[in-house]
Amino acid sequence: MVSAPPAVRVFFPLDEQLALLPGQLTPRLHEWLVRLGTWMPFAQAAELLAEFTLVRVSEATARRQTEAAGVVAVRQETAVAERIFQDYPLPPAGPPRLVVSADGAMVPLQHGAWAEVRTLAIGEPEGCGPAGAVHTRALSYFSRLTDAETFGHLALPEIYRRGVLTAEVAAVMDGAAWLQGFTDFHCDRAVRILDFAHAAQRIAEIGQAVWGEGSGLAQEWTAAQLHVLKHTGPIPVLAVLRTLQVQQPGLEVVAANLAYLEKREAQLDYPRFQAAGWPIGSGMVESANKLVVEARLKGAGMHWARAHVNPLLALRTLVCNARWTAGWSAVRAALRPLPGHRRRRRLQRMAAAEHQEQHAPPLVQLPTSPPKTLPGTSRPAANHPWKRPFSPRALHCPSSDAKL
Repeated sequence: MVSAPPAVRVFFPLDEQLALLPGQLTPRLHEWLVRLGTWMPFAQAAELLAEFTLVRVSEATARRQTEAAGVVAVRQETAVAERIFQDYPLPPAGPPRLVVSADGAMVPLQHGAWAEVRTLAIGEPEGCGPAGAVHTRALSYFSRLTDAETFGHLALPEIYRRGVLTAEVAAVMDGAAWLQGFTDFHCDRAVRILDFAHAAQRIAEIGQAVWGEGSGLAQEWTAAQLHVLKHTGPIPVLAVLRTLQVQQPGLEVVAANLAYLEKREAQLDYPRFQAAGWPIGSGMVESANKLVVEARLKGAGMHWARAHVNPLLALRTLVCNARWTAGWSAVRAALRPLPGHRRRRRLQRMAAAEHQEQHAPPLVQLPTSPPKTLPGTSRPAANHPWKRPFSPRALHCPSSDAKL
């Protein structure tokens, strides 16, 4: 009976013609797995793929394929940002008015560390809701785990794509210095609006310091000041706060918050902003933090390697911006090996294996003479193979003369 040689993986010429991606999945299954891994934990993504397609993959495979696709997406988006920054092409025309808001959210890293992910949200102002509130529509996002300056440069593609450079823009932010620097870099002529909730928090801290934390007087005073601020403007409110500072010279909370609000007085003119059809709250970026970042990266028990955060964020912005089809086409093209790449890699591995086999020493040194038995008996002599210590490696001896 002739035994067949062991099966090995070989190059199939149609792999390249069929545009197959690395791995054992078809292009469509590969895309589905990555997309599921973008939305949910990798174990659940693998389970759901098996439930829908009867194709089973491991959690490790789901993680590996998703992160590899995300690395490509980050590399492509960074290249686009570099081209824009160097060439400064003519920006496309967009809607006449846009709202820009940015903020940070903390995500858990390995070994108990935390890091801030910065997120940009861009939307179009739309009408007025209850109590004169202006809403935003057509939202899009950009997120990265990086420093403020780098974030400003990497956000260029989304800034260009949405037409921020040609539109009338309102920047609704909190008072962080990096957010003002971001606005200076991208839209220095924007209408700057301090998030109303942020201003309200400062005023509430003053009320609690003067009338007691949680007291009814503090709540009533705060509500009255916020009503005036929202419907009349900052001038009467700042006058009240200056009076409190004179009356309570020892309260540092009053002095610090008053100085903060005075420095941003121009950003507190909420009646004028609302009359012009601008929102006065940064709710769209707070929602973006939950949708883009926290919904996927802050699950129970999750702790991320820093290098894996941005690849997943790049994929998250594709799906949350409803741009998956176009984004995945570019990622898939980059993942696909170049023509002949599969054949070259296969031949290289085969040549390396053949070279190793030819030059590798035998695992067991066999005797040069036949084994002997003791004179007058069939008992094995000392040089008999049975007398050698047993080793599983001897079972894989390449010599055809080896016997068990």
